[in-house]
Amino acid sequence: MEAIRKGGREISDQVLIQKVKSGNDHAFRLLVEKYRNDLFRTIYAVLRDQKEAEDAAQEVFLKIYTSLPQYEDQGFKTWITRIAVNHAIDVKRKRDRRQEDTLEKVEYDFQESQSESVEAEIINKERRTLVRKKLNELPANYRNVIYDFYIAEKSYQQMAEEQNVGIKTIETKLYRARLWMKKHWKEDDFS
Repeated sequence: MEAIRKGGREISDQVLIQKVKSGNDHAFRLLVEKYRNDLFRTIYAVLRDQKEAEDAAQEVFLKIYTSLPQYEDQGFKTWITRIAVNHAIDVKRKRDRRQEDTLEKVEYDFQESQSESVEAEIINKERRTLVRKKLNELPANYRNVIYDFYIAEKSYQQMAEEQNVGIKTIETKLYRARLWMKKHWKEDDFS
């Protein structure tokens, strides 16, 4: 049985849950305090972005609070971890979909600005498909920084703020990503 100390005595999760169901918000704060680090680590493991993980953790605690009346004593930590994982996966899917939509918009804008023959359009489409495929071959930590810098055209400053890291870290990631590409790709791969 999970329990926390309160003034020298232990209060079990079940007691806190019953108090929350009775309208005691302080009891919920105690549950948040007890599990916030565990849930943050779980969410961060899926998202790999501190700011997104922090936002998602807050959303998860709101979901837990609103879902608590349906909770039926089946293992509280397991129950909230499942909520956290499912929410993190949803956030990741939305993020990936946004990146895909942005990439398609960039491709569409590029295509619209060109007044080319049908043959040239087919070649360009094949090249974009190849570039997208090659981007997916990059390790995830490099893929995001390459995507943000070259496709989304974000500045080092924007990327550093979004990832909650220093500009030097972004420069290092880009440098290492370029080295990885030089080592693993040949120019012939894109022709």
